[in-house]
This record gives sequence, C-alpha cells and structure tokens, in this order.
Amino acid sequence: MTINLKENERLDDLQRNGYQIIQNPEKFCFGMDAVLLSGFARAKESDICLDMGTGTGIIPLLMEGRYHCAQLTGLEIQEESADMARRSVALNGLSDKIQIITGDIKEADRIFKSASFDCITCNPPYMIGQHGITNPDAPKAIARHEILCTLEDVVSRAAKLLKPGGRFYLVHRPFRLAEIITSLTAHKLEPKRMQLVYPFVDKEPNMVLIEAVRGGRSRMTVEKPLIVYEKPGVYTPEIYDVYGY
Repeated sequence: MTINLKENERLDDLQRNGYQIIQNPEKFCFGMDAVLLSGFARAKESDICLDMGTGTGIIPLLMEGRYHCAQLTGLEIQEESADMARRSVALNGLSDKIQIITGDIKEADRIFKSASFDCITCNPPYMIGQHGITNPDAPKAIARHEILCTLEDVVSRAAKLLKPGGRFYLVHRPFRLAEIITSLTAHKLEPKRMQLVYPFVDKEPNMVLIEAVRGGRSRMTVEKPLIVYEKPGVYTPEIYDVYGY
C-alpha cells in the first residue's frame, strides 16, 4: 500500500513482521520506553487491548506484531499524531485489527464502555511541575509533561476500563514509584510485577515497568534488572531480544 508522507515525515522500520511507522522527528518520535513496555506486557491472542496516549501508534503496532491480539485501540488527543498513527496502521494492512481514536484520556471512561478491555498499556507523560524543562514545542511538551493528563487520570481511567482480572502495563520514572504504587492500589489495581531498567550496570535506574491486575491479590514479583547497554552504543542481548533483532 502506498502512503503519502507529509512534510518532515519519514518511514521507520520496526524490525518486526516487516512493520513500518510514520514519524515526524520535528514533532515527536517514539523512544525505547515504548518498545520495552510492549516487551514487558503479557498479552494473549484473544485479548482486546487499549493503549492510552498512543502517540503515533507505536505500542499497538508492536503489540500486534508480538502478541497478535484480537483487537487493539489507540487513544490519542493530538490529531496530528493520531493521523500519523492511522496512516501507519493502514500502511501495515492492520486497519481491521487496530483502530485509532482521537480523544482525551480524561474522557476515556466516556469514550469506551466500562470493563471492556483485557489489557491496557500506557507510556504517559513523566514530568510534573519543575521536573525538567517543559519543551516549548507543544507536541513534545504534551508527550513528556503532565500538561493534558496526570498519573491519576491515567490510573483511574484504566481501573474503570479494565475487566476484572484485566492487566494494566505502565512505564514510568523510578523517582515517582511511591506515587505510582499508591495510586494503583487506591484504584484496586494490584501491582503484580515490576522491573527496573538501568542504562548501564553501574548507573541508577531511569525507567520502571509495572504490571497491575484489577482486583488482584496482594503479591508482587520484582524481576531481575534490565540493563540497556553493555558499553556505549552496544545493547545487551536482552535489549536486542526485545527489539527483535
């Protein structure tokens, strides 16, 4: 299928199933956090999945490529990003399995029926207040800072939209871990798995991956650390495996 690229857009190879994604590097491109989240998730072919704040659709594409879920939906508030996501879905011949909806996470419980998803993923904005400098470019700022939605918005809507026993997967920053756990448990999303991601073996972790289950019992497994680089520019075997190289 031929897709016309708009100004400053490019096609990137996802290294999985031959899938490609349309991105605009002057706006926002997906990062390793989205790839690691899709690898950390445990989805089934029968699952109906939602990705909140899907951006250009990277997580639904990777989830389909890895798990072949029955139906995937991406919710994105920025129409320009949603448009790129729709065209990427069409480019990969997945319009029958992945739908992209333009909408606000804060309205997600009105857009979708309660308890209608088996699996929800989210790579939300990490920064609040003065945590980092807010990017002056709106699309990047919205993706990185809690401008249009907060952690509480994400967790509360996920809790409403998951089926009992449904799984919620989140990637975030370790410095907000206490807040994340508190918010999850307050909304009856029980943390079940956690993995810290370290850029190098001798550095502090800069990402945390969490799985929570709606109505789950209180017991969490902390998985072995995930190290990104063996040395500058060289991924560890675990990272190559996640990327599918």
